Amino acid sequence: MRVIGLLLITLLAVAPTDPAFAQMPKIRAGWITTPASLVPLLFLKPGVAKHHGKSYTFEPIYFSSSTLQITALSQGELDLAAFGYTSFPLAIQNANLSDLRIIADEIQDGAPGYYSTPYFVRKDSGINRIENMKGKIAVTNGLGSGVDIIMRTALYRHGLQVQRDYTMIEAPFPTHKAMLKEHKGDLVVGVLPFSYDPELNEFAKPLFTTQSSVERIALSFWVARKTFIEKNRAAVVDLLEDYGTMLHWFYDPANRRETVEMTARFLKRPPALFEDWLFTNRDFYRDLDGKADLKAIQDSIDRVKELGFIKETVDASKYADLSLIEEATKRRRKGN
Repeated sequence: MRVIGLLLITLLAVAPTDPAFAQMPKIRAGWITTPASLVPLLFLKPGVAKHHGKSYTFEPIYFSSSTLQITALSQGELDLAAFGYTSFPLAIQNANLSDLRIIADEIQDGAPGYYSTPYFVRKDSGINRIENMKGKIAVTNGLGSGVDIIMRTALYRHGLQVQRDYTMIEAPFPTHKAMLKEHKGDLVVGVLPFSYDPELNEFAKPLFTTQSSVERIALSFWVARKTFIEKNRAAVVDLLEDYGTMLHWFYDPANRRETVEMTARFLKRPPALFEDWLFTNRDFYRDLDGKADLKAIQDSIDRVKELGFIKETVDASKYADLSLIEEATKRRRKGN
C-alpha cells in the first residue's frame, strides 16, 4: 500500500525490445521539489547518460517532505531517499533504519557565495522583526523537515517557541505563496523556484534566510539501505556515474538554454522564471561530482542535537559509503 499523500511521477525511458530490460534493477528515487532536486530532471535529455535504460531503470517518486520517505524506505516502497540533516538521524533513531548509507550529495543551503533560502512574510503584515511572529502562523512543508527546523531555530533564537508563542501548520511548497497571500499563514518557506516568483516578491519580503539563521546546512543528500546497495551495487555505481555526467551537463554554459527550457517545460512555468539563476551561484550549491560533504552533514546534525530536536547526535561517517561515488567519478573521468 502506498504511503498516504504520496504522488507518483514516473519518468522512464521507452523500454528496449531486449527482454533483458525486464531484469534490470529498478531504482525508485525520492524527490521533494525541483529544480532543487534534479531527480525528476535527470533523464529528460536522452542520449547523455551512459547507463540509464541499459543497466538500470529509474523511477522518480514525489514526496511532500523528506520525513515521509522514512516510512517509504521502511516499507520497501523506496530505494533511494533524498534525506536531509533532520530526517536522516530521525530515520536511524526513530525508525531503526541502522543500515542506511549516505551515497551522494544533492544540495547545500546557505553555502558561502550561493543561494540561501529566504523565509517570507507579507510586506503589509507589520512583521519586521522575528519577534513580531508572536501569535502568528508559520507554514512548513512537513514537521521535522530541514526547512522546518531552520524556521523553528530562527524563531527559537528570538525567544519564540512553537505552540506556546506561535502556530505551525503543514502545507506543500507549491501552496505557500497562496497561503501567505490569502492570510492563511504569516511566514512561509521560499524554496526554489518559488522564491524568485515576481508575484510573490511583489507582496512579500524575506524575514530571514538560512544563512542568517543557522549558516550552512546539508539540506539534501542521497541515502540507500545497505541491503539494496549490496544487491545492486553495479547498478547504483552506474546511476552515480550518470548523475555526475548529468550534473556537468546541466552546468555546462553551452547547454544553458536547453536546461532552462527543459526545466520550465517540466514544471509548466515560463522559462523567464529560471533563466537568471538556474545552475548559477544564485542556485543552491551542488558538488558537481555528487560527492557528499560529510563534515557539512555532521555539522548540520550536531546543530539539530544542540537545539534539542533529536536525542543524540549521529556519526555521519559511520553511515556513509562514499566508495560508490568515488568509483563512479573515477570511471566517468576516464571516460570508460
